Amino acid sequence: MIYSCCIFVYCMFECFKTKNSVNYHLLFTLVLFSLIVTTVYLRVKEPIFHQVMYGMLVFTLVVRSIYIVTWVYPWLRGLGYTSLGVFLLGFLLWNIDNIFCDSLRNFRKKVPPIIAVTTQFHAWWHILTGLGSYLHILFSLYTRTLYLRYRPKVKFLFGIWPVILFEPLRKQ
Repeated sequence: MIYSCCIFVYCMFECFKTKNSVNYHLLFTLVLFSLIVTTVYLRVKEPIFHQVMYGMLVFTLVVRSIYIVTWVYPWLRGLGYTSLGVFLLGFLLWNIDNIFCDSLRNFRKKVPPIIAVTTQFHAWWHILTGLGSYLHILFSLYTRTLYLRYRPKVKFLFGIWPVILFEPLRKQ
C-alpha cells in the first residue's frame, strides 16, 4: 500500500513536467519514506503506525487532486471526486468492520447468507478502494496526457466501465 501510493504521489506531482524528465529529489524522498516506514513497521509491528503513514500519503494525493480540479482542470471534478468518494466509502466500511467486527459476525449468523455476504465490509474495502484507485489512475492519466496534448477522452466499455482513449497529437 505504501509503495503503490508513493508511485501515485510521484505521478500526481510530476504530471505537469516535460517528457522524459525525472525529479530525483522527489523520487529519493519517496523511496526513503517507503524504506523508513517499512523498517519501522517491521520492528514495531504496530498497524496504527502503518495506517497513519498510509493516511499521510492519501491526504497528500487528495490535496494535490483538489488543487488540480480547482485550479488547473476544473472539468475533471467529476472523475477526481468520484475516485475520492469511492475510495473513502471503502475506507469508511473497513473502519466500521474493524470497530464492530464482533457485532457484525453475530448479525451474519442470524440472517440469510445473501444478506450476510453484503455485510462483509472488509471485502467491500478491497473492492471499493481498488475501484477508487483505478479511477484515480484514470484521473492521473487524463491529467498527464492532457498536459502533453494527447487529447484524452473518457469512454465507457459496455456503458459502465470507464477507460481513456487518445486522439492524435495537436500541432503546436
